[in-house]
Amino acid sequence: MTAQRHFHEELDRLQARLVGMAGLAEEMVRLAVEALHTRDAQLAAEVIRRDTEVDALEVEIDDLAIQLLALQQPMARDLRFITMAMKIGNDLERVGDHAVNIAEEVEHLIGSAVVPALPEIEEMVHISADMLGDALDAFIRLDARLARSLGRRDDRVDELHGNVFRILLTHMMEDPRKIGAGMDLFLVSRNLERIADLATNIAEDVVFLVEGRNIRHRHDAGAEAPPPAD
Repeated sequence: MTAQRHFHEELDRLQARLVGMAGLAEEMVRLAVEALHTRDAQLAAEVIRRDTEVDALEVEIDDLAIQLLALQQPMARDLRFITMAMKIGNDLERVGDHAVNIAEEVEHLIGSAVVPALPEIEEMVHISADMLGDALDAFIRLDARLARSLGRRDDRVDELHGNVFRILLTHMMEDPRKIGAGMDLFLVSRNLERIADLATNIAEDVVFLVEGRNIRHRHDAGAEAPPPAD
C-alpha cells in the first residue's frame, strides 16, 4: 500500500468516526427532548448512559487527527479538514454534555410543581434541533451555503432564551412552590441555547473547511462568499 493511499484511507476513517459521533450526539439531543416532553426517567437515563460513548469517540478522533498531522504533514484542504475534525469533535462532545444536562433536569422535574408549558421553550427545541441537524448535514455535504444560514436562527434562540428567563421569573415570584421547577426549566433553556451556539460553531467550521475563510465574529457571516480556496 502506498503512503498516499494509506493517508486517504486514514482520512476516510477519521471522517467516518466524526459522522458516527455526529449521529450519536444528535440522537442524544432528540432523546433528551423526548424525555422532557414525556417526563420519562428511563429515556433521561439512556441519554446519560450514552455520554461515555461520545467521550470515547472524541478521544479517538483526536488521536487519529494528531497521528495524521504528525506523520503525514498534510497541506491545504486536507490540513483544514483534520484541524476542523478536532474542533467539530470537541463541539459534538459538548453537545452531548448539554443533552445530558437536559436529561438531568428532566429527572429533577419529575414529581416537582408543574410550571405551565412555555411555547418559547418549544420553539427553542425545534430551532436548536434543526440547527444541529443542518450543521451536521452541511459538514457531510460540505455545503457552505447551508452552514451560513444558521447565524440568523441562532439570534432567534438567544432572544427566546431571554424571554424564557423573564416568564419563569414571573411564575416563581407569583408562586414560590414553583421555584425549583422554574430553575430547572431555565437550565433546560440555557442548554438548548448552548446547543444552538455549538451548531453555529460547527457551521462556521464548515465554511472554513470549504472556503478557507474564518467567519467567526464577523457581521457579514451570512453573505455570499467568493469561490472556495483549495
